[in-house]
Amino acid sequence: MSSNSAGKSMEEVMGFGGFGKKAKSFDLQAIFEETRRTAQERSKKNLELNNIAVPTKEKPSVSENTFMKKIIFREESDEDATIGPPMPPPESSGNKLNKEDTDDSDESDEEEEENPGTFIPATHEVSLKHGTKPVSSLALDPSGARLVTGSHDFEMRFWDFAGMDRALQSFRHLTPCECHHMMNLDFSSTGEHILVVAANSQAKVFDRDGYEVLECVKGDQYLNDMYNTKGHNSMLNGGYWNPKIKDEFLTCSNDGTIRTWLLKDEGKKCQTIRKCKDKSGRRAQPTCCCYSRDGKLLAAATNDGSISLWDVKMKVHTTHVVRNAHTSGSDTSSIRFAHDNKTFCTRGGDDTVKLWDIRKIKHPVATACDLTNFFPVTDCIFSPNEKLLMTGTSVKRDAGRGKIVFMDRTDLEIVNEIEVSDSSAIRCLWHPKLNQIMVGTADGNVKILYDPERSVRGAKLSVVKKRKKLNQSEVFIRHKIITPYSLPLYREDRERSTKKQEEKDRKDPIKSHKPMAPLSGRGGAGGRLKAHGSTLASFIMKSIAKDTHDDSNPRDAILKHATAAESNPKWVSHAYAKTQPETIFRTSDDSLSEDEDSHEGKSPRI
Repeated sequence: MSSNSAGKSMEEVMGFGGFGKKAKSFDLQAIFEETRRTAQERSKKNLELNNIAVPTKEKPSVSENTFMKKIIFREESDEDATIGPPMPPPESSGNKLNKEDTDDSDESDEEEEENPGTFIPATHEVSLKHGTKPVSSLALDPSGARLVTGSHDFEMRFWDFAGMDRALQSFRHLTPCECHHMMNLDFSSTGEHILVVAANSQAKVFDRDGYEVLECVKGDQYLNDMYNTKGHNSMLNGGYWNPKIKDEFLTCSNDGTIRTWLLKDEGKKCQTIRKCKDKSGRRAQPTCCCYSRDGKLLAAATNDGSISLWDVKMKVHTTHVVRNAHTSGSDTSSIRFAHDNKTFCTRGGDDTVKLWDIRKIKHPVATACDLTNFFPVTDCIFSPNEKLLMTGTSVKRDAGRGKIVFMDRTDLEIVNEIEVSDSSAIRCLWHPKLNQIMVGTADGNVKILYDPERSVRGAKLSVVKKRKKLNQSEVFIRHKIITPYSLPLYREDRERSTKKQEEKDRKDPIKSHKPMAPLSGRGGAGGRLKAHGSTLASFIMKSIAKDTHDDSNPRDAILKHATAAESNPKWVSHAYAKTQPETIFRTSDDSLSEDEDSHEGKSPRI
């Protein structure tokens, strides 16, 4: 029995047609040829769409061996498999591209790349009226919802962008430090607390609604060694929150020390004390201070023109000191770090702005001059992308307009200048989330610059709202003094809103009864007076003396009481009862004689 017949019999017995599928055979040469043809057609279409002449290729000769054909095919297939449109051929007379168009497109692309970095949102402006004195401090919470301003008028105002309407009124103002003007305000990293630094020796912390949380202790002013005092004993110049530790903040004072505090200590004692000294080892007064972005460095500028940096772990010795960074005797008003924690800028009282690098700190990286500064709190800050530096300039009264100046970070060349007010521009903020610029001026205003397309929230929420109508019934003329522990006899109920009381009075039929209208005619004047006379005096007499009658004849009114006077003499008659002669009254019916007429008006005859 042959193998084929055995295989067929086995297939019949088992009930299937074979022991497996036969392997499919492929004609590789035909597949390669079809792939090459489709690739060439696709490349021709792409070239025709781009208006590029199709270059012709020489066909390989028939005499070439099959090995060379495979190599040529692989090279062509690799070229055809490139993604995207093919590169244009070299310039020729038939297909030459316009160079000017390409140059213009390149320039426009470069401008589009540069604009996001140097764009300044200053197409629109909103003005908040704080007062009449210079605005010396600004603070905006991290979310950009609440703005706090402080001024030389000793007041601190709270502005809520979501709750304000077009009238742009603050919802709260208070005097946190009595008769001391504001030096600096700063929100914590969480936005829950506000550090208030005034021109006194005790810094305060408020919550975001304006309620006091703590007050730092005051140091002993009779001690010379500042390490032995628990707090500052001279005027404060600045203060900031730690960007990494939410409960820690920093203050500097004219007593020559920089102190750190914690909220959990409730301001009873400072955590660390660092002294500022000049090159002779004597006390130097720090004019401004700040933390680095990572919270590892602490920087301060002193009145001798020096800049000192400490590591937060080092409590005594400085890590970097720059002498004569600014002119000695001028107040360096601001020092700020960039996000790289290596670069920082300073705003000097010598009308300069300088950029520094910790790695080469002996000399500034760049310097900008002729930027007038009259205030010891003028800011110098980085833009959100840190490609620009921004600061304000000061002017004398009626001698120009205050400006905010934008400088390139690399060489501090002035990129743009914007006039904001007829007075000096002191404080400035550029919030990264809102992309809006806040500027505090010397005339008591806060200018907010924004762009409707690139700025979000903030002032844009307020300017679109209509002004709310004032309900006169909700205005309290006087405030009651609440004494909760007083006796019930002298206790007054707490004054509440009158809205619910008005609703109850409206439902009361007696209280809501409409008064009667005055009578028309001669008898009514200002009310229903006709029934009681034509004058107000008669109405009052009627309501007080109810027994009186307004009769036209006074004699008849007197004679009505004659019988009662005889029977019950009360006033005069009983005193003359024995000596008084009998009185005779003439009635209206009796006729008088001539003799009696001559004596009319005299006493009766006996």
